[in-house]
Amino acid sequence: MNMYAVPNPDLPGCPPGLEYLTQVDQLLIKQKVELIEALVGFESNNKYEIRNSMGQNVFYAVEENDCLSRQCCGPLRSFVIRVLDNFGQEIITVSRPLKCMSCCFPCCLQELEIQAPPGNTVGYVLQQWHPFTPKFTVENEHHEPVLKIQGPFCGWSCLPNVDFEILTMDEIKIGKISKQWTGLLREAFTDSDNFGIQFPFDLDVRMKAVMIGACFLIDFMFFETNN
Repeated sequence: MNMYAVPNPDLPGCPPGLEYLTQVDQLLIKQKVELIEALVGFESNNKYEIRNSMGQNVFYAVEENDCLSRQCCGPLRSFVIRVLDNFGQEIITVSRPLKCMSCCFPCCLQELEIQAPPGNTVGYVLQQWHPFTPKFTVENEHHEPVLKIQGPFCGWSCLPNVDFEILTMDEIKIGKISKQWTGLLREAFTDSDNFGIQFPFDLDVRMKAVMIGACFLIDFMFFETNN
């Protein structure tokens, strides 16, 4: 694939491989759908291209899973998604255990662990129980809450874009994760799932990596069944 040669200068305090994220405040995540899945509905491992505002592929993400889990558990399945840079090096690992998604079971909610690089945990995404509104808490590596993510009613919107707002702990909006976001690469949108992520330019680079993981979780929870 045509990958942009992402410069990776050494930056103090920045996990190796995440240097490029310090230079951006928006990303486009474009899901790739395999032909066999589109034609016969046979669930395959998800694959994503992660692009910058110029439309250049800067990272590539691939789900690692077995056939039985994909076919039997569907979007509920546990997964490991590995994010690779343009040299094929794994820079982010996103892990999701098998959990229930029913609002009737608040004791078994969704959670996600993000490591960058692999083996070094940088944050977590934890679902918060609510009967109607999707809510998540973003925690750092010490399990301290730092951000919130809140979606529309039942994860659904009558508008073309479905926005999940990124909030501070004081409920101040600082960004969003959008399904079919029209502010970036409109021509790139297809029938597969596409997301835009907006966050502050000076957001901690570890939290930017966590936002990428949160986008994958939102895709599986609310939009994977549409495929």
